[in-house]
Amino acid sequence: MPSSVLGLVKASHPEPAAAVTVVAGLLAAGVGHRPAGVTAVVLTVLASQLAVGWSNDALDAHRDAAVGRTDKPAASGVVRRRHLAYAAVAAAVATPLVALSTGGVAAACATVGLVSALLYNWPLKSTPVSVLPYAVSFGSLPAFVVLALPGAPSPPVWLVAAAACLGAGAHFANVLPDLADDARTGVHGLPHRLGSAGSRLAAAGLLLAATVILVVGPPGPPSWAGLSAIAVAAVVPVIGWYAGRVAARAGGRPVAAFRAVLVVALIDVVLLVVNGRVV
Repeated sequence: MPSSVLGLVKASHPEPAAAVTVVAGLLAAGVGHRPAGVTAVVLTVLASQLAVGWSNDALDAHRDAAVGRTDKPAASGVVRRRHLAYAAVAAAVATPLVALSTGGVAAACATVGLVSALLYNWPLKSTPVSVLPYAVSFGSLPAFVVLALPGAPSPPVWLVAAAACLGAGAHFANVLPDLADDARTGVHGLPHRLGSAGSRLAAAGLLLAATVILVVGPPGPPSWAGLSAIAVAAVVPVIGWYAGRVAARAGGRPVAAFRAVLVVALIDVVLLVVNGRVV
């Protein structure tokens, strides 16, 4: 495979792109889509993820080069910025076109999510409202999946709210490892203004809120498994914060808090997919 093609794959942020696409597909199957509907949802979400990833790396190439990010294809010269830009435009155009196969309202919702994510890449990443695009884009994902169903039922408010909290929490968690590099290159989004401790608290609080909404939002009483998930979401970040403090005092990297947030995020994703079946 040519290095430029591999560069495009790496520049698409393949891990989160694949994760979000898989979650969308599972959610689509859970809410009752037939195979053709699941396929349309997956292709729409994949196209939007590619557009966001490629545009992000194209815009950040100069910053990534400045901090020595050799893992970034555009910064290391493996792929040219203009090629990333062309690919991002093609994927962005493909997103609403594919989504139209599920209906106009659903396509509009998918487009809102895409535009919101692109606005994060520029110009909102370095502003106090950097968390807003994450909330909007993640909230629009289950809304799109539900609206894409035949008959277009209204997406439950609790499902959209939980996804929005999950996305907002993911923003703070995602930025944590890069706070120092971002500060060196002039990125001053909301997590950077809150600092490491504030961002950890924000991530944990938002993900806990998502857990609670996903447990108590669906019809009927919450299950014991759901209540247990809330307890885990409340306790794990505290353990991670304490372990991170111990590691920092010993001269190590305080990554435990970040990993704890990821554990809660994984719990929320599972709840999102499972509880989407009640829609």
